[in-house]
Formats: sequence, C-alpha cells, structure tokens
Amino acid sequence: MLQLDIWFFAIAAPAVVFAGISKGGFGSGAAFAATSILALILEPGLALGVTLPLLMLMDVAALRPYWGKWDWAISRRMIVGALPGVAIGAWLFARADGDVFRVLIGVISIAFVIWQVGRAQGWIKLAERALPNWIGGATGAVAGFTSFVSHAGGPPAAVYLLSLKLGKTAYQANTVLIFTAINVFKFVPYAFLGMFTVQTFTANLALAPFALLGTWLGVKAHHLVPERAFFMLTYVLLIMTGTKLIWDGLT
Repeated sequence: MLQLDIWFFAIAAPAVVFAGISKGGFGSGAAFAATSILALILEPGLALGVTLPLLMLMDVAALRPYWGKWDWAISRRMIVGALPGVAIGAWLFARADGDVFRVLIGVISIAFVIWQVGRAQGWIKLAERALPNWIGGATGAVAGFTSFVSHAGGPPAAVYLLSLKLGKTAYQANTVLIFTAINVFKFVPYAFLGMFTVQTFTANLALAPFALLGTWLGVKAHHLVPERAFFMLTYVLLIMTGTKLIWDGLT
C-alpha cells in the first residue's frame, strides 16, 4: 500500500522537483534519480508507477519547444528498437520479486555514475564515426529495457546518438521524442502489471505541481547553476541510493 502521508511527500516532492530540474535544464539524463529515491520508501513497482505519469507530464512540456527539430529516421529506428526491450522488461517484472528490481535499480544508478564520470575523464571512448543503423535499433532495445525497469534509458540511447555528431538542439529533440514514445509504450504494461492504483493517481495529482515547478526551475538553472555542480549532487544521490537499494535487495 502507498501511504500518502507527510513522510511520503517529504521524500517524493523534492525527488520530483529534482527530476524536473534535470528534464528542464540538464538534458534529462538524471531524472530517473527520482525513481531511485522513491524506491527507498516504496516497493519498486509503486515507485515506477508514481514516477511514470510525472515523467510523461514533463515530456509533454518539453515536446513543444523541440517540435519538428528531430531527425525522424533516427528517432524511428530507436523507437521501434525499444519495443522488444519494453516487452522484456514487462516479462521480467511479471516474474521477479521486488528485491530483483531493487538490485536492478541500484546497479543502474551506480552504473550511470560510472558512465558519466568515465565519459568526462576519457575512460569511456565513444565511436568517432557514426555507428551503423542496426546499432540504433539495438541501443533502442537496451534503452527500452532499462527505461522500463528504472526509467534510466539515457546512457544506452546516448551511445548511438552521440556517435551521429548531432547538433545540441537536434540531439535534445531526438531524445525528447524517443523517450516520450518509450514512456507511452510503458504505460499499458505498467497498467496491466498493477503499477497504477488510486493511491498513485492521487499522488500524481498532488505531485504534478512539483513536476512543473522543477521543469521551470531547470530552465532557469540552466543559465545560473554550473552543470558540474548539479551533476556532482546527482552522483552523490545516486551512489547513496543505489548502494542502499542493492543492500536492501540482497539482504
């Protein structure tokens, strides 16, 4: 059961604002941290169910300024590829218990930090030439799976998109379109798997203003807050929550 008490909102409201800031001002890659934080106090299925409609609300807010600025062929390749990844995520969720997903969310949280730091330090080298089209479908499948189990599809998608040397606006526009579609794909299996309840709907209504506030703050923070400072905070949060989730899932 999801208890909509003061303790829940004390954790959930800042987490959702943080996700909105990431979506609105820092490329959205760290938005899934909200799921990791909520999974500390909720069953993973409920944490995913609470955050998905809020992420979809942020997607809608982000679509308008990037409308038509994506490359449809690139986005379509990854969107189609994401479908089997979402299906595999749904299959696994129907058969695994909550501890499996605690560990998965924890591992993905820590892997995200390693990925980001590795890229910044030059330890992880991406392809200098555009990757072949089939890689776009394959990374789309991985993004669909990781997005289903933790809302963290950003790094797999980036492997392919960054190899294409897209401009900043085109990259962001393709990312927005791809994950808007993936989130729509996830909605139906989430509903069939019981991740949405009256309580999650009530929580969504209460947290929607925080999602919009966070997105607005992200747009403002994009020009005021150094990206390095924002991501350092993100990394600390993800390492702490990821380690705790892995511990909880294994013990």
